[in-house]
Amino acid sequence: MSNSLFRTKSVDKIVAEGSDDSHGGGGLKRVLTTKDLTFFGIAAILGAGSFSSLGGAVYNGGPGVVILFVITAIACAFTAFCYSDFASRIPVAGSAYTYAYASFGELFAWIIGWALIMEYSIGNIYVAYSWSDYFTSFLNKISDVTGAHWLQIPAYLSSSYMEVKHAIEAGTSNQEMLNAWNQAPVIAGIRCIVDIPALIINLLITGLVYIGIKESRNFSNVMVLLKLAVVLLIIGVGGYLVIHGDMTHNWLPLNPEGVHSFMPKGFGGVMMAVSGVFFAYIGFDAVSVLAEESKDPQRDLPKGMIYSLVICTVIYILLTLVLTGAVSYEKFENIGDPLSFIFEPQNLNVGWMQFVVSGIAVIAMTSVLLVFQMGQPRIWMSMSRDGLMPPVFQKIHPRFKTPSFSTIITGLVVGVPILFTDKTFVLDFTSIATLFAFVLVCGGVLLLPRKEKTQGRFHLPYFSAAIFFPLIIGLLVISILLGWIPMISIHQYFHHLGNLDGDTASVTYNVSTIIFWVVTFIIIALSIRKKWSTIPVMGLLTCLYLLTGMTLMNWEWFGSWLLIGLVVYFLYGYKKSKLAD
Repeated sequence: MSNSLFRTKSVDKIVAEGSDDSHGGGGLKRVLTTKDLTFFGIAAILGAGSFSSLGGAVYNGGPGVVILFVITAIACAFTAFCYSDFASRIPVAGSAYTYAYASFGELFAWIIGWALIMEYSIGNIYVAYSWSDYFTSFLNKISDVTGAHWLQIPAYLSSSYMEVKHAIEAGTSNQEMLNAWNQAPVIAGIRCIVDIPALIINLLITGLVYIGIKESRNFSNVMVLLKLAVVLLIIGVGGYLVIHGDMTHNWLPLNPEGVHSFMPKGFGGVMMAVSGVFFAYIGFDAVSVLAEESKDPQRDLPKGMIYSLVICTVIYILLTLVLTGAVSYEKFENIGDPLSFIFEPQNLNVGWMQFVVSGIAVIAMTSVLLVFQMGQPRIWMSMSRDGLMPPVFQKIHPRFKTPSFSTIITGLVVGVPILFTDKTFVLDFTSIATLFAFVLVCGGVLLLPRKEKTQGRFHLPYFSAAIFFPLIIGLLVISILLGWIPMISIHQYFHHLGNLDGDTASVTYNVSTIIFWVVTFIIIALSIRKKWSTIPVMGLLTCLYLLTGMTLMNWEWFGSWLLIGLVVYFLYGYKKSKLAD
């Protein structure tokens, strides 16, 4: 049985099954170019991270959070190269799920497919909540200007029930949370608090994705252009006011010792922003699920992923510098709309910019919802082709040429939990699943044979890990010992978040650190023995390191989700698999 659990599919077989002719001419439309894929990548990356979670990251890390953006971008770049290598070999839908099937085998393919539900579907719940916040704020601003107070949505109809409930239990002073709780009608002893805008936008996006990829592409491209325009406007106007208003001193605020520092809370404070910064990059891999709708996936997919990653990294760095220059980093505590916040009267006081940014933020969130909502159905479609899910999940609409049933189910998976989850839970759940997928993709590249260079296709550069990886690790260890690289313990991380008591956090820190370094030295030995390439090895290591920062609660929820997935696999997928004996 163990051998059948790890049965793999050959690359040639996967490509043949995902070709245009594999469904009797009923496959997906190949209409996407490098430009379209780059725009989809930007749409996924430049959204919830920049317009929402960036505020919390700045508060934790101060101006020095730009360093973390660079570090995270480097880690994501290694992963992007690995995704690109897989995409050039296996130009079909399915993303990390399909790649795991070709490298690790069926059991791991199922696990990663199950985990990706958290990235694309569960992650979209967080984006829907954020979209609702900006949309409600935008309507409130219109109401204040025009006096049309009927536009204002009651707090209890634009808030998450669990978020309000937890805030009340914690003794919040947030007036919006208090209004939602106190004003909500009570039916059968239950307060009717529901995020109506989040539900509506999910319904609309599901309908758009159902209609077709071409329509979704055009809609996404328009939204990305608007989003880029307003982001560049923020950088231009905000940057001008920071420099000419002589506010650059905010880049070197006082630390607790009274010394001006780019990292006022130290490198430890910068590392506290990992969650917000990493979430800002979640989504660049969504481009890979569009392989079967790309005109030339073996050339265009790698370009689309890498171009979007580089563009968004530069934008994030410039945005962070503008935010931390315009307003002291300490003022970003609990700020969910940081890009419009800097233009409020008590800050830069540019009313028209505040209005424009709030409006475009709604568009930004919409584009992120669109890309993620397109990703999940195509993963289910690939799993159904392999027999791991019922055949109905691979059903292609005869007119729209989209995975119709999978799209509807995705809409339900996103919409129903909106009724009983909150942003904090969803954010933690999404991050660990995404990192887990990244680890398997980077590790999977190492298991595939090196391919010959082919003209016009992406080729992963080879740098011997037997030489470079031990050298990199050696320099890292020396730098840590000499104090050149500041470090933060997981104990401090947990203590700051208040998720665990000190003793438990200390144990977690010790265990995670020991495991990480043991794995590192095992990888060094394997790199020398198997002559691995440095890029996927570094991608594997950096993602594993980020996983050590996950809390014990993150791992418990993730483990529970995987356990449910394994039950489903053994009850259905293992028996129905097309690779079954």
